Amino acid sequence: MPSNEPTLPALSRTPSTPRADASISGMALLPGGEFLMGAEDSEGFPDDGEGPVRPVRLAPFRIDVHAVSNDAFAEFVAATGHRTDAETFGWSYVFAGFLPADLRRNARRPERTPWWCGVEGAMWSRPEGPGSTLDGRGDHPVVHVSWNDATAYAAWSGKRLPTEAEWEYAARGGLEQQRYPWGDELDPAGRYRCNIWRGTFPTKNTAADGYRGTAPVDAFEPNGFGLFNTSGNVWEWCADWWSTGHATERPLVAPVGPATGRDKVIRGGSHMCHVSYCNRYRVAARSANSPDSSSGHAGFRCVASA
Repeated sequence: MPSNEPTLPALSRTPSTPRADASISGMALLPGGEFLMGAEDSEGFPDDGEGPVRPVRLAPFRIDVHAVSNDAFAEFVAATGHRTDAETFGWSYVFAGFLPADLRRNARRPERTPWWCGVEGAMWSRPEGPGSTLDGRGDHPVVHVSWNDATAYAAWSGKRLPTEAEWEYAARGGLEQQRYPWGDELDPAGRYRCNIWRGTFPTKNTAADGYRGTAPVDAFEPNGFGLFNTSGNVWEWCADWWSTGHATERPLVAPVGPATGRDKVIRGGSHMCHVSYCNRYRVAARSANSPDSSSGHAGFRCVASA
């Protein structure tokens, strides 16, 4: 995610009325129990608070097997009239390589991450700004959604956003202390298992894994719990406020992060992550963004108590 995005004012939110047919369709039931959260990885970022490795105990819960799609979010908007933060602010961040020359030329760019363009009119249904559409991307993850937007969708669907601990437990797919949801090797036996940046960041993406931008929410093989794309594709919002410190009691029981904060946790990395810059598609990797921020590579999935 851009690390120096402008701070945007917080917006008030009116809770959405839950949909009448809220159900567990499309969710996996996870048994919970104790797992080892975090990592002390030679490829990791200790300053992000990835460690220490710590035992965490969770109750059983259900989680969406894939990120919320454009089609699903469109249903929510049609039912509620929800207006996203990107629509309210009038712009959102789009990767420069996806834009025509005129939009690139006139867009504001963060100094530290100039491959991002603040595009007027970019939003969930126009992911590259004016003139773009969702044609052919109904089954791709919705993007340009803030934490506020994700929370509103979750409330409407009768669910909630996962805690960071729930997210990591689910992403690991039953494996213990492996780097990725499928093991320690990024491309086992030469098979691509996730949608990330392939090539030289940020100038050339070979799209060797099949995608330059987002992939369908059920692309690639699922992990051991049946979840798709918990590494790469889009960052996913979690419920927790960001902190690099962790409680000391062991085991931690259903941790929920600090009571307050400035940024919310995001997990999983995205199609723009590359080992040379943002090696955060590992299951223990973490990042954060302000609750009203949005971009073309951030989405979410929901959970529900079992």
